[in-house]
Amino acid sequence: MNFWVLYNMKTTIFTTPILSFILRQISNLIMFLAGWRVDGKLPDLPKYVLIGAPHTSNWDFVLFLGIIFHLKVDARYMGKAELFRFPYGWFFYYCGGIPVDRKKSTGLVEQMVEAANASSKFILTIAPEGTRHKVTEWKSGFHRIAKGAGIPIVMAKVDGAKKIVYVGEVFQPTDDMDADMKLIQDAFKGIVGINPKKKYITLER
Repeated sequence: MNFWVLYNMKTTIFTTPILSFILRQISNLIMFLAGWRVDGKLPDLPKYVLIGAPHTSNWDFVLFLGIIFHLKVDARYMGKAELFRFPYGWFFYYCGGIPVDRKKSTGLVEQMVEAANASSKFILTIAPEGTRHKVTEWKSGFHRIAKGAGIPIVMAKVDGAKKIVYVGEVFQPTDDMDADMKLIQDAFKGIVGINPKKKYITLER
């Protein structure tokens, strides 16, 4: 039995009976007390790349977990392969992690496309800036993964000013990546994130 078959069979923290329910209630309570809410819902699709932006704070990860539990999503994220080794590797798998081996001849994009193609359900979460610091351009990996796997991109917009996360907008990638990237970034205009001082800057094209 190969790795991806095992990967498809495993249960994550987001799908474990009772535990996921308890964590969902806790997450909802924390978001309520912090004044955050989710506007919209995710599409009923088996596979897509979920991008969340702007990524401006370490608190984004906590907010991400709250959103994932609130929306009842069995999400995945990428992590360096070293994290998934014995004896603590099980924890990162259990939290939805997918190991990325940078030493392999195939690149990160190819490894994620392989994972998507080998899975019956695949929701991969990515912060397109690649860092919480101010950037001038988004990384294109999320677009190349979606295009390579033939799956859509779904947007989650973190509006720190209103404490609302808007979710659900679907974008079908085309062969014109530059045009697509501009359209996607334009969809996030006016959204400042948790820390407005670190919002991304879009260059004129």
